[in-house]
Amino acid sequence: MKRILLPLFILAFLLQCQNEKTNTSEVIEDKVLTQSAKSSEGLVSAAHPLAVKAGVEMMEKGGNAVDAAVATAFALAVVEPSMSGLGGRLQAIIRLPNGEFYGVDATTQAPMSYDAKTAPEGRYGYPSIGIPGVVAGLCKLLEKHGTLPIATVMQPAISYAENGFNILPGEAERHSLAQKELTEFAGSTKYFLKADSTTYKEGELFVQKDLANTLKQISTGGKDAFYKGEIAKKIIADNQANGGVLKLEDLENYQALDAKLLTGDYRGYELHGLGIPSYGAITIEILQILENFPLETLRGADWASVMYKAMEMAYRDRKNQYSDSLSILLDKKYAASIAEEIKAETQPVKNAAELMQGVPESWLAEMGHTTHLSTADKSGMMVALTQSLGPNMGSKVATPDLGFLYAVTLGGYLGDFKPGERASSHISPFIITKDNKPFMVLGAAGGGRIITAITSVTSRTIDHEMPLADALAAPRVHPDEDSVFVETHEGWGWRDEVIEAMEESGIGVKEVDDIARFGRVHAIMFDTTTNELVGAADPDWEGAVGAPEVSPK
Repeated sequence: MKRILLPLFILAFLLQCQNEKTNTSEVIEDKVLTQSAKSSEGLVSAAHPLAVKAGVEMMEKGGNAVDAAVATAFALAVVEPSMSGLGGRLQAIIRLPNGEFYGVDATTQAPMSYDAKTAPEGRYGYPSIGIPGVVAGLCKLLEKHGTLPIATVMQPAISYAENGFNILPGEAERHSLAQKELTEFAGSTKYFLKADSTTYKEGELFVQKDLANTLKQISTGGKDAFYKGEIAKKIIADNQANGGVLKLEDLENYQALDAKLLTGDYRGYELHGLGIPSYGAITIEILQILENFPLETLRGADWASVMYKAMEMAYRDRKNQYSDSLSILLDKKYAASIAEEIKAETQPVKNAAELMQGVPESWLAEMGHTTHLSTADKSGMMVALTQSLGPNMGSKVATPDLGFLYAVTLGGYLGDFKPGERASSHISPFIITKDNKPFMVLGAAGGGRIITAITSVTSRTIDHEMPLADALAAPRVHPDEDSVFVETHEGWGWRDEVIEAMEESGIGVKEVDDIARFGRVHAIMFDTTTNELVGAADPDWEGAVGAPEVSPK
């Protein structure tokens, strides 16, 4: 078996973070936030305690799950800037109290005049920047289904930026990993490096006055303040002065769209995801393949082997989401045929080099840098929202006077783009219902590991009936080009005997002995036996779950 290891200093840091937060609570201004919680009123699960606190405050002000989600998302843009921000992309799916579903596509986009053949190349920097979508997406969500004013919803994010917050260990580490690239850009140097050109350390106060000012303009002027006002003019002037390809009309014409809703079925549970540019089709396909196996009776190597094979086969279909084959991917007969190939061990021999030829760099990235949040309230409203900058700290570019980083869109990381085309990725916000009633809302961060994390947690909760927190902590697998990655880090990795059993069955195994490398899931379930909401934050991260202290409307 092959072990995949991080450099020792990074591994030691991550393990320290894990040990510090295991079985602990985070106290934020006298409000205790943990990594699991129950409530009969509402819950917020997200990747940073301060962001959770922002969402909970909206519920305490009488807001619904959408108000909480938008507040949490804006707060994440401030307190977790390595993962998301105003210059990034967003996908969200919402279940309304009446049982209807709604999706938002606010991903980044190539300009209408973009020509990949003549455009400057760059895996980071100004040439990699496309049209941002997060602000348009959050404003659309709030306008259509929120209840609170945008100024109220954005106030926590503005406060965190203006007054500062103590940076968490993981965020500080990600800043340090991008330190060299950040020095290349004036705005990034100003906002993310100290006077001696070092990054902010764990526990240090991180203040972002210019970002606070940008947020204030949005809170009073809405979407237009970002895409048509002074902010837009500064974005374009900076972009064009430094080799970028954006024009003012690109921002002015950008729209958050209604996302394509996809549905499936898993053992009588209804699956709800989003189509391209989200990879909801592959999430549904994996689960519908798995339905043909008695996973409720399988444990250890048997469960892991079936999961791996279903994931590996479905991942071959990622390219087919863009064609007329989409309906086939969602067809349960097609899923059953793949399951039969797996059972008979007649699945096509994989030519790894051929299958991976021409795929986007993001498909092969060892660790995706994205953030996911889930919210739910007692009305049955649920929100799954995923936002991203792409790789760690995105393009590494921040415009002077604005304070936020831009996502990587162009330049090849996500593939080649046609004019006006939107960035597709493994982002897959997801909602599961039972008899059209709420069951679970979830999603994940982690690039190519997003889908496999979601499907693993879904199987653990439905097939093994695990408590949600246990399902998030249980070890996962992920398909590699010619083998399977297995989670083996201290605390809740796979046992040696499970790995040995997989190898004895002929599966090539690669052990990943560090944390946060198999997706980071944030989820909420409806417990029909107690009529309570149950939430959990991925134990491999620094997130939390919070509940309102007063009843939301």
